[in-house]
Amino acid sequence: MSQKIYCIAMFRAKPGQEDALFNILQSLEPNSLREDGCVQYIATRHVPNDFATGESFPLVFNEIWANKVAFEAHCQRKEIVDFFEQQCVAENGLVEAHNVCVYSDQPTNYDAPNL
Repeated sequence: MSQKIYCIAMFRAKPGQEDALFNILQSLEPNSLREDGCVQYIATRHVPNDFATGESFPLVFNEIWANKVAFEAHCQRKEIVDFFEQQCVAENGLVEAHNVCVYSDQPTNYDAPNL
């Protein structure tokens, strides 16, 4: 049974701060990718496309973690805690709004084999 955790972390920058915020998000990639439980950690930007017309925040981290323990350890790293405190919580931070959600690829009542 897969224990992977999929995290979508979305950010809307304050007016005129999107490029600066994107650079900060990208700066979090190298150390996060070094974590043992990190499978994928990529800062992305929304791009218009006629075949994908849904609504989204402009900046999104696409993350895959080996398991819940790895994801929660990542969330407690000083660099990540500092980012949220300085950019999302602080009045002078670059983030206007953010939304972080985690997902599983397991269906409800999955009949996992006993190994």
